[in-house]
Amino acid sequence: MDTQSKPPKLMDRVKATMRVKRYSPRTEKTYCYWIRFFIRFHGMRHPSGMGAPEIKAFLEHLAVERHVAAATQNQALNALVFLYRHVLEQPLGEIGEFSRARRPRRLPVVLSHEEVLRVLSHLSGPMHLMGTLMYGSGLRLIETCRLRVRDIDFERQVITVRAGKGDKDRTTLLPTTCISSLQKQLTTATHQLEYRLHHGQVPVTLPHALDRKYPNAGISLAWQWLFPASRPCCDMDGKVVLHHVHPSAVQKAVKHAMRAASLPRPGSCHTLRHSFATQLLNQGTDIRTVQELLGHKSVETTQIYTHVLGKGFAGVRSPLG
Repeated sequence: MDTQSKPPKLMDRVKATMRVKRYSPRTEKTYCYWIRFFIRFHGMRHPSGMGAPEIKAFLEHLAVERHVAAATQNQALNALVFLYRHVLEQPLGEIGEFSRARRPRRLPVVLSHEEVLRVLSHLSGPMHLMGTLMYGSGLRLIETCRLRVRDIDFERQVITVRAGKGDKDRTTLLPTTCISSLQKQLTTATHQLEYRLHHGQVPVTLPHALDRKYPNAGISLAWQWLFPASRPCCDMDGKVVLHHVHPSAVQKAVKHAMRAASLPRPGSCHTLRHSFATQLLNQGTDIRTVQELLGHKSVETTQIYTHVLGKGFAGVRSPLG
């Protein structure tokens, strides 16, 4: 039999389907992990010969034996639902009741304005600017890493977040204090592009198939990463490209800064975003506006910050005053 007539392997089909549906590379990697895990758990049986009972057993195993978090269990379930619905095109039916990982309700760690400034004082260069944007604009870590030159509007003092969580675009605040640093960063991006144009014309990575539609977009200033990686790499097609800075590098820098700031409670990059939300609400900003700036799908997600501030009690006072 001719090898070219062989049907594609399951995982190749999964990846191809996800790319057609424009799933992010991170989601693709995560879903492939859970699908492989599911197959190994059931002794390398092909998923087409399994169904709801096997999925239920797998989810039970994750919760009872591996003690995964609720979000992790839901992630695994989403990956398998995607596999059966969009790749195998087999209806799953009802999975039925299964042991769900506990979802503890914890309030987010937030910092005061003074504490944030202490943290930022221990960051320098691009890392300082990225930390400032997470706090001053409420950006997620990955949204900060993915900023491009075209996303900064100095005239309107607006930052455009493209393909954020849920693949949605939104705009948020551009703090006045960031303008000077951002202009310097744009100048750096311009100089780096000029250097690359004279040394091999390495393009930046582009969303979806934009490089085929606009062949020169990858070497145009507007599409350059604001925070590029230190060196080029190969993409999934083996092409040499320049990616944005890796989120882990920023996480490491912010974690070190928070330790150096001697905070009373541990924090992360997301703590800066949490602090942005609580500061706005403390200033009297309408919760719907805060929801839009953060890019939350539901206002219920944003309301968690009212509990952090102790404003969820409708004016009730303690008997002791």
